[in-house]
Amino acid sequence: MTDTLFSPYTLGALTLPNRMVMAPMTRNRNDENGVPKAMAVTHYAQRATAGLLITEATQVSDKATGYMFTPGLYTEAQARGWQTVTGAVHAKGGRIFSQLWHTGRVSHTLLQPDGGDPIAPSAVKAETMVFTPNGFEPPTMPRALASEEIPTLVDQFAHAARLAKTAGFDGVEVHGANGYLIEQFLKDGANRRKDAYGGDIANRMRFALEVVTAVVEVWGPGRVGFRISPRGVFNDMHDSDPVALYTQLAAALNDIPLAYLHLIEPLPGHPTFKSQEDVEPVAAELRKIYKGTLMINGGYGKETGEKAVAEKAADLVAFGVPYLANPDLEERYRRNAPLNEPDQDTFYGGDEKGYNDYPFLDG
Repeated sequence: MTDTLFSPYTLGALTLPNRMVMAPMTRNRNDENGVPKAMAVTHYAQRATAGLLITEATQVSDKATGYMFTPGLYTEAQARGWQTVTGAVHAKGGRIFSQLWHTGRVSHTLLQPDGGDPIAPSAVKAETMVFTPNGFEPPTMPRALASEEIPTLVDQFAHAARLAKTAGFDGVEVHGANGYLIEQFLKDGANRRKDAYGGDIANRMRFALEVVTAVVEVWGPGRVGFRISPRGVFNDMHDSDPVALYTQLAAALNDIPLAYLHLIEPLPGHPTFKSQEDVEPVAAELRKIYKGTLMINGGYGKETGEKAVAEKAADLVAFGVPYLANPDLEERYRRNAPLNEPDQDTFYGGDEKGYNDYPFLDG
């Protein structure tokens, strides 16, 4: 029997009722202390019919911030805020993972608690924009981490993972994509280090593997995902040989009992996510190498998602904007119903408009 988006899937100890995942999406609607507001409870609970929900990216420390009004998971108050979210999702029969995040060089002194410089593997400034109290502006030149500082960062991810357990999440996803700290270590366009965390591929993978291993030690097998964007250029990223890098990384991840590997590889012509144009897609090659559950993301809709699952190109498909505007996306896809149009003016920041007021099919 051919699998479809609506086929159940066993993900570690969890049984997902379908193969549809709500992708993590930053919405900038948390309070100034990184605590989710009441409207986040409604937002995630509305979308609980997804096979799995992944939260917006969530900082692992007060120095991990790159944008205003994004959430954290490093204080007890933040964990209590998230507990209201997970409770509401579970009451609706859903499952939810927290995405753990450090922005690294994609930050600004105005966003750092001590007004210090953002940290990065190397002092290489990203050509991008960050959201500060003054609006969008370029990031500050980062400070290169000393070798002895790196274990503390690993510990911060582990601490956030423990708080995620306290908050009632079903698991966590480590954010290793889109130009943030972990990817800054992985790709040689941002990593110019000469120590054990830089240089060849094995060294550049070291931080990512240490973080993922530490988080799995907190959660155990089948409860931790890892997100990657091999060909991604978001936040001024590039690598001299991403195919070699990510095939080696995928092989190494086979030794860690992850819940899944979450691959961002946009479909051709995707308007938002750009890729290294000189590099061929790597999804098929990673599918051969990585032996665990593969989740894909990058502009998929019902037809392309169904095709990916039916052809076993992936086990799970993550949808971003379609879930943003359609809390009942699973039902709409089942019934071939029309989708709500997303309001791009309300994507980042604001109130419940464009967040919790998209209509359901049945009112």
